[in-house]
Amino acid sequence: MAKGWTVEDIPDQTGKTILVTGANSGLGYETALALAGGGARVLIACRDLAKGREAEARIRAAHPRATVTVLALDLASLDDVRRAADAVHGETTRLDVLVNNAGVMALPYRKTRDGFEMQLGTNHLGPFALTGLVLDLLLATPGRGS
Repeated sequence: MAKGWTVEDIPDQTGKTILVTGANSGLGYETALALAGGGARVLIACRDLAKGREAEARIRAAHPRATVTVLALDLASLDDVRRAADAVHGETTRLDVLVNNAGVMALPYRKTRDGFEMQLGTNHLGPFALTGLVLDLLLATPGRGS
């Protein structure tokens, strides 16, 4: 019988820089925790900075040698997405992986600051814009995909 895949199967991530959106809880947090434990420098982008700092503290408690940086990111605002992308550029010259995890669901109808329906703006347009704004870093990073 084949064994199931676990966090222990993640190869060494030393030297890699990884940006995870929505990393203060749920799958984003678990992703950031596992990658930091594997040696990656993890940038955790969260709408709520206090929750992001709590996640950072939990990651550091689990992995004292972890390199974790918290960035403010509200995907419901394209201006905020631009500011976050600028902050990523200010933090690093390489980006090995972008994990577009953050999102919302089952909201009552409301709009983003830019006038888009909230779920469409937060789950699709914001991540699309973020990807485009950090794509230069992803493409310039040697060895990506290896």
